[in-house]
Amino acid sequence: MESIYGPFQDCLYRVMDRTTEELKEYNARIKEKTGEGIYEHLSTRIKSEESMREKCARRELPVNTHSALAVITDAVGIRVITRFIDDIYEIAAFLRTLPGTEVVREKDYIRHAKPNGYRSYHMILKREFPFPDAEGNNPGHFYIEVQLRSLAMDSWASLEHQLKYKKDIPSRDLIVSELKRCADELASCDLSMQTIRNLIREEGTV
Repeated sequence: MESIYGPFQDCLYRVMDRTTEELKEYNARIKEKTGEGIYEHLSTRIKSEESMREKCARRELPVNTHSALAVITDAVGIRVITRFIDDIYEIAAFLRTLPGTEVVREKDYIRHAKPNGYRSYHMILKREFPFPDAEGNNPGHFYIEVQLRSLAMDSWASLEHQLKYKKDIPSRDLIVSELKRCADELASCDLSMQTIRNLIREEGTV
């Protein structure tokens, strides 16, 4: 079966790799300046063929390359994990400055957490690159989904993801309640850790 990404599959890797390189270069500059990187680690992925085909069908879109790359916006995914909340917003600000980048959508689930306690910062970027896209543009435009989370947020999201796809759990309601409690406690810890770092940095400049 032909790839749903058609002749643009290699382009997706080039888009992902270039954006990752820019984040790594930014991290290196910050580390050289302050002595510590602005993120702990990052991960990347191209959405699997199966997942993309299923998403097209679920959204009642034609299961083809145009839908996958010009309508759906998460074929390329980048997740950045930080130690502190302020770093999330600094990275988001950096991403807005990347050449040929338009922020299509942003959702701040840190200041406005989901009802279940989920916290993260989401961005959909549309970036211009010097090769054609699925709509015939050259230079082309490609979407990237970015998720920015603290270490605590990422640990919580991993547990919540396991629960979402685990069937027949008798104590599901209790687990959901405990996860919400943990999310609120972790959010409080994230804020406290940020405050402590700010105090250390302020003391260090005296």
